Amino acid sequence: MLISADEIDFNEDTHIAVARGHLHFEHYLNGDKIEADHGEYNLQTQDGKFYQAKGTSPAKVMTQPNLLLTTNPFYFEGKWAERHQDRYIVHDGFITDCKIPKPWWILHAPLFDIIPEDRAIAHHALFELKGLPMFYFPFFYRPLGQNPRKSGFLTPNAGNSSVRGFMLGAGYYWAINRSYDAMYRVQYFTQRGFAHTVDFRGKPDQKSDFDFTLYGVNDRGLQTGNRPPVKEGGYEFTINAKTELPGGFTGKLNFNYQSSYLFRQSFTETFNEAIFSEVHSIGFLQKHWSDYVFTTAFQRQEVFESTTPNDRIAIQKLPSVEFSGKDHQIVHGSVPIWFSFDSSTALLRRQEPTFQTGNGVDREIIAPRVMTAFNFKGFSLVPSMTLQARHYGDSITPEHTLSALNIFRKSGEVNVDFTTPTLERVFPAPKWLGSKLKHVIEPRASYQYVTGMQQFNQILRFDENDLLSNTNQLEVSLTNRLYVKDKNGNVSELLSWQVLQRRYFDPTFGGAVIPGQRNVFLATEEITAYAFIAGPRNYSPIVSSLRIYPLHHFGVDWRTDYDPLLRRFSSNSVVTDYQRGSFFTGVGYRELKSDPAIEPYASQIQMRLGYGNEYRKGWNGAVSSYYDLRKGQLDYATTQFSYNTDCCGFSIQYARFAIGIRNENQFRVSLAIANIGSFGTLKKQERIF
Repeated sequence: MLISADEIDFNEDTHIAVARGHLHFEHYLNGDKIEADHGEYNLQTQDGKFYQAKGTSPAKVMTQPNLLLTTNPFYFEGKWAERHQDRYIVHDGFITDCKIPKPWWILHAPLFDIIPEDRAIAHHALFELKGLPMFYFPFFYRPLGQNPRKSGFLTPNAGNSSVRGFMLGAGYYWAINRSYDAMYRVQYFTQRGFAHTVDFRGKPDQKSDFDFTLYGVNDRGLQTGNRPPVKEGGYEFTINAKTELPGGFTGKLNFNYQSSYLFRQSFTETFNEAIFSEVHSIGFLQKHWSDYVFTTAFQRQEVFESTTPNDRIAIQKLPSVEFSGKDHQIVHGSVPIWFSFDSSTALLRRQEPTFQTGNGVDREIIAPRVMTAFNFKGFSLVPSMTLQARHYGDSITPEHTLSALNIFRKSGEVNVDFTTPTLERVFPAPKWLGSKLKHVIEPRASYQYVTGMQQFNQILRFDENDLLSNTNQLEVSLTNRLYVKDKNGNVSELLSWQVLQRRYFDPTFGGAVIPGQRNVFLATEEITAYAFIAGPRNYSPIVSSLRIYPLHHFGVDWRTDYDPLLRRFSSNSVVTDYQRGSFFTGVGYRELKSDPAIEPYASQIQMRLGYGNEYRKGWNGAVSSYYDLRKGQLDYATTQFSYNTDCCGFSIQYARFAIGIRNENQFRVSLAIANIGSFGTLKKQERIF
């Protein structure tokens, strides 16, 4: 360390140095610096007092997600300060990590107790922003160590909503021990009531961890005119856990529960959650060894059809057990043969508003498969054959009622994949692209024949296994790719365009097609995400998938289905993205124009425009919106502006919801302090950037 001043008196017996005039103290090990008018220091005990003191301590940068960072040191100033070995006490002063002499924020307090790389404590602290008092803290604690976990109250937050009223929140964090912690947050809506959030997580040992989250709203109800208030409250919780068990077993759990879709649509804070009407849960134990996999799972899938109570479809596996073997070569030589198999048994349950099965419908499946492969001068032929046996304990009648009739199906499946050598050619590239351009053409054909899947419309639907039907089909696809090489020899894909279609030689799929309504089979679901069969047909839509990246900062993704039966494009999805420096924009257009008996017409456009990012210094702004062209309605829009300085950042967001029953305007704000944290009602999942 170094002590310098205009005058220094040193007592060799007491080891005390008394300094006067331009006192400078510097500790080279931890980088602390203090300037003072005068003071004294014990070189043996490393205790000292400094008067009219000011100093700096190097910043401790913690790379936490969404934490604003700065390399500015912490600056402190006080009437006098004490140093006791590695501990500092500042009296009647302030601290900040902004640049001096005009800091954006300061924290005033009559007493600061600071241990570098451990913690900082302030009593009766007042937070000021540009000289304006903002918050008062009777007790303020900030961890500075490697593991910054400490129990304490969280900073309060505030916001405003057109249907919830003024929003005010607070919380408490409990660091239980090294392995467990918990957090409770409460938010009060002046027009609706209290919302509660509980987070509890733990890591019992090196191989296990879990995370539990509960969110609920005790809703007083939305008042509309003279009618009784409409209550939309409820709760949801999530449990995520994983562990490694003896014997090589791995266990995972992802359990989600939603009390109602009305609650989700009314109180969720993001657009994607508000329109997502599904809840999925699964817990399983699994073991891999050699070429085999054993899995036992409990699973629940729930789809809300509307916000009406109990208008939902729930499917459960209680449980399912699967045992499968990967491709294993059993014959070598000129005609190699690989063998694999899948098998499963499950107790299943399905619930709908007008129909439900028993508590345990048994289903057993076994499917051995053999495959061979032939290759000659780039041509590849891969035939395979699968035999399947399926048993269902219950079935469904044409009147949509449950029947105790068992169904046993034996089927055979033949698949043949054929690929030709790729066609390639290299061309000189335009100067703005690079030095060389390579065009690649990849043809492919696949034939599939399935027979024996009778009684398709008597099978209860639980998952994709129950969508397998008879089929006799040929799929042909053609993929074009363009690669560009720059002057440095780096290769990137400029364009990828795949076009494919299926020819159905059995237009009724073994009699499974019911005319005049939506029909979904595994053979149709595999080619496109949109249903297209409302009656017998010989061709699938022509599916085109085009991706273009003409520039490193610009891209287009266009997916479309052209239905030759309807003689129009049945679906269109176009997404463009552009980013240059701090500027970014994107437009997405989606249209569904299928057979009215299958899907209603839908058309939506999504736009995004912004400049900057979450951490960029100066002004940043962005806007995002979803507009329903069919309804002529703005479903969702949000605008966010932020300003970041060298030590703090401010964000304000306006959000507009017009989804289903929800018609709401929200204002949210956030204040971020570099290297410390942020507080406010604008959370990570709600931000545009």
